[in-house]
Amino acid sequence: MTDLGTRTSGAATESEDRSRPHAVLPALCATQITSWGIVYYAFPVLNPRITASTGWSATVTTAAFSLALIVSGIAGIRVGRVIDRHGPRTVMTAGSAAGAVSLVVVALAPGLPVFFAGWALAGFAMAATFYPPAFAALTRWWAPDHVRALTIVTLAGGLASTVFAPLTAALAEHLTWRTTYLVLAAILAAVTIPAHALALKAPWPPAPATPAHSDGTPRTVTRSRPFLLLALAFTLSAFAMYAVVFSLVPLLLERGYTTSQAAWALGLGGAGQTLGRTLYATLARHTSTTTRTAVLVAFGALTTATLALTPGPYGLLITMSVAAGVVRGNLTLLQATAITDRWGTTHYGRLSGILGAPAMTASALAPFAAAVLAPPLGGTPPLFGALAALGAAAALIALGTSVRSNPLRP
Repeated sequence: MTDLGTRTSGAATESEDRSRPHAVLPALCATQITSWGIVYYAFPVLNPRITASTGWSATVTTAAFSLALIVSGIAGIRVGRVIDRHGPRTVMTAGSAAGAVSLVVVALAPGLPVFFAGWALAGFAMAATFYPPAFAALTRWWAPDHVRALTIVTLAGGLASTVFAPLTAALAEHLTWRTTYLVLAAILAAVTIPAHALALKAPWPPAPATPAHSDGTPRTVTRSRPFLLLALAFTLSAFAMYAVVFSLVPLLLERGYTTSQAAWALGLGGAGQTLGRTLYATLARHTSTTTRTAVLVAFGALTTATLALTPGPYGLLITMSVAAGVVRGNLTLLQATAITDRWGTTHYGRLSGILGAPAMTASALAPFAAAVLAPPLGGTPPLFGALAALGAAAALIALGTSVRSNPLRP
């Protein structure tokens, strides 16, 4: 098994350090916090006010938001291909502008069709500004030391909800939800458009040579058995993971805990996610790619099973929520490095977009599916048991994702 993408800070040469555009990393940290915080995390804060003001059902408004995630997954394939060829500056700047416009459309929507159109445009903005394009930029500019850069950006991105959920709530206390979105759109434009336009203007390095062990073309890679199995494993894992996140509060309420206790469990799980990201580089240095993939996905299934089987005490449930967050934090970086670890950086953007599209769709559908499946399964604990089984299946599938030195052509 060849690990191409797990060399860390000591591996980069002094000349490579000098050639890197140093403004990129702080700029992407700032834009990830702002983009995720405003385009993604503001919605769950504002949605109760949207439904109360308009009379639209929460199911319908959440469906519009899910549409954005689905559009993001589909558009990400094209975005990745453009970044591979031309670099991230134009795409991410355009995505920032589209994000600001989309929120204006949402804020001014007189009815549901325009509201849905605004979120569809937001889906393109997500595809062009969230983690995947940032990962593509850092992977090309920072390789072979990209794991360190990716970790820094995801640690910053983890602060998005910490910063913007309270800010959004504070604005909504004094403004309507429509005016709040207009203010947030202005902040998004002011921070991310100039940051992407100015910090990402460095020359885009030529694509490195295709690794010797790879069959080469994106078409061949995406039709190969390891790629298809990896996409399936990530899709099943993403579905289970996001269903767990959205069902954790109902699980604890069903077991007699208060809303405040359930919220703390969910919030501390987010803290575990940040902790997990600090551990990934060490894990990457000491494990092979396939082993790392299978073990992390399996640990996700294990934490879900533990939550399904453990009614208490509350401290133990908190511990398991944090442990589940640690796994989720590692899985973010696992997906960011999955392509480079197996097929190098030559077609990173395009391959990552194709790999991530079904997982993004699964994450968008997971909350609805979880809500629909829980009653016939007998409640949230049995749902968690089913999700744990799904995660275990994903871990077994991940064992088949190795790319060997002389692979058979598919």
